[in-house]
Amino acid sequence: MHRLLLASAITIALSACSSGKADEVPADAKAATPTSLEQVELIPREALFGNPERANVQLSPDGRYLSWVAPLDGTLNVWIAPADDPSAAKAVTRDTARGIRSYFWSYRPDTLLYLRDSGGDEDFHLHAVDLASGESRDLTPFEKTTAQVVGVSDRHPDTILVGMNDRDPKWHDVYRVDLGSGERTLVEKNDQEISGYIADADYGLRFASRARPDGGEDLLRRAGETWEKYDEIPFEDGMTTGYAGLTKDGATLYMRDSRERNTNALFAIDTATGQKTLVHEDPRADIGGGLADPATGKVQAVAVNYLREQWAVLDDAIRADLERLDAIGPGEASINTRTLDDRTWIVAYSAAESPVEYYRYDRDGKGGGELTRMFSGRPALEGKPLVPMWPQELTSRDGKTLVSYLTLPAHADANGDGKADRPVPMVLLVHGGPWARDAYGYSSYDQWLANRGYAVLSVNFRGSTGFGKDFTNAGDGEWAGKMHDDLIDAVQWAVDTGVTTQDKVAIMGGSYGGYATLVGLTFTPDTFACGVDIVGPANLNTLLSTVPPYWASFYKQLVRRMGDPETEEGKAWLAERSPLSRVDAISKPLLIGQGANDPRVKQDESDQIVDAMTAKNIPVTYVLFPDEGHGFARPENNKAFNAVAEGFLSQCLGGRSQPIGDEFKGSSITVPTGAEGVPGLAEALQSHTQEVRK
Repeated sequence: MHRLLLASAITIALSACSSGKADEVPADAKAATPTSLEQVELIPREALFGNPERANVQLSPDGRYLSWVAPLDGTLNVWIAPADDPSAAKAVTRDTARGIRSYFWSYRPDTLLYLRDSGGDEDFHLHAVDLASGESRDLTPFEKTTAQVVGVSDRHPDTILVGMNDRDPKWHDVYRVDLGSGERTLVEKNDQEISGYIADADYGLRFASRARPDGGEDLLRRAGETWEKYDEIPFEDGMTTGYAGLTKDGATLYMRDSRERNTNALFAIDTATGQKTLVHEDPRADIGGGLADPATGKVQAVAVNYLREQWAVLDDAIRADLERLDAIGPGEASINTRTLDDRTWIVAYSAAESPVEYYRYDRDGKGGGELTRMFSGRPALEGKPLVPMWPQELTSRDGKTLVSYLTLPAHADANGDGKADRPVPMVLLVHGGPWARDAYGYSSYDQWLANRGYAVLSVNFRGSTGFGKDFTNAGDGEWAGKMHDDLIDAVQWAVDTGVTTQDKVAIMGGSYGGYATLVGLTFTPDTFACGVDIVGPANLNTLLSTVPPYWASFYKQLVRRMGDPETEEGKAWLAERSPLSRVDAISKPLLIGQGANDPRVKQDESDQIVDAMTAKNIPVTYVLFPDEGHGFARPENNKAFNAVAEGFLSQCLGGRSQPIGDEFKGSSITVPTGAEGVPGLAEALQSHTQEVRK
């Protein structure tokens, strides 16, 4: 998780991206494409950014229960139903604040687990719900503690392994926790600064990793009561090499490994002999997701995502099943859960122009496998004018390939070939991380912006992950440098190919994307017409001095890639690459969104640049949410901010805008400065009653 230093706030705000597998568009969609923006139905923000009707659908390991996340009195909670009767669902959690999104089943009968923080502070506590009694118990009831699940095993259904940092905020000790009583028993006191553990199915800690001062990692294995080093990961492989799992018999350790190569490959290592066997590789991209046999832990298939996600089957036992899922449609079918006996799967399917749909797949069904559609995650979007996403391979000024994704408004691509019929305003949507990537799939943000009349371009600039270590490492020392040049080159491509015009491009992004927005308006102020920054850092020195304490294991790698604030040279470099140092250059409209409880990019980052702009009489609109963290998780807040952003972009680029209306209802939105900069904002605030939830 630490590699996503500045994880995309747009992702956190439930954009719900999914991947797909083909570029074709249904014939009826092509025929219905309008030729003017006015002919395109306006999709309400509520349909795009409100609570999903259902999300994160799972089956219990024994196959008895179907579960999902859905609203209860407007707040997302976990619901369960008999597997054969979804209509009999009932809520088993009662959150009334930010909602619950992350949950999973234990192997203890009638017990599921969920994670919850407070106000976006990312101090996630692990809770257990007993379905028989309805009782919910906090398994990590300690202040300033972030739970890390280390092991869940069907061999020991009544307990789990959990890492807790209540003793030392920098390091997680490992405990065995009883799911019934909540009692914890110390398994490992982490006094060796270990960053992560790999446990076997009997909860033995078998392997671990530990950061080195040079930014690399030592790989450790158990030797009696101590740990011994058996291998190491050089700094340059730190983003692309690491443990990928252990089979239940403990005989095979899986690793994604980029050492002595560029893209990482999946290897299987015999834990007794150390023999290393190549499982799968792809010269275009790194190994991504995988499927493992629920009974043995053996990897059966792996995914590689270059332009689109592609699966490689490693075990013929599931080949026919994956082929059956592949036939659902041109999008991507992913497997949410598999029962312990592997007879029943829950499948999620979506494409760029199709939000997620959920299927039940019975492997013993008719014809060797029966697929039953259950429901859509967002039925309000069915029949709405959603548009395709087109993968692109752009070229940077120094010859690097930048995998990118273009979404065109329906009226600008009448024949549906992915090429603009006319130039339209464009939003450059920059991903967070920066050690993450953009991918093909449904995105509420892309669809929203396209529906309002904008082309949307997302670029995997150097430093992005997934395309091999050389591409990722090319971003080292290039914040506001070549990483930004890649974005500028992509804008120029869009102008040269007729997607947009030079004077009608906005830049927008969350987290690192917010930083890129601030860089765009300070380092290249003539390139963009305006910018929307969501939880982006303005001062890299203060950013690095305030990272959460439990990022200690990643800190050395972080400063080697960015700059070291503990050296004079590093401090000067970080200051030079900070947008705060160039506030005088801002000449275009800027909208900033921030969560007051953000533990990664603290409120002070936005406050600093807002204060500096205000002192110099440079206009800025600043939106602050007192009950949000690194992104806007509450749909009420997400809709509120996007209502502001929509009016802001309309004024800047000329696209259409749905009035704010009652979109602030239930939101904690505040606007400390600049309300007059967005049409209708000041008026909407006058009638708004703030609602804070933590």
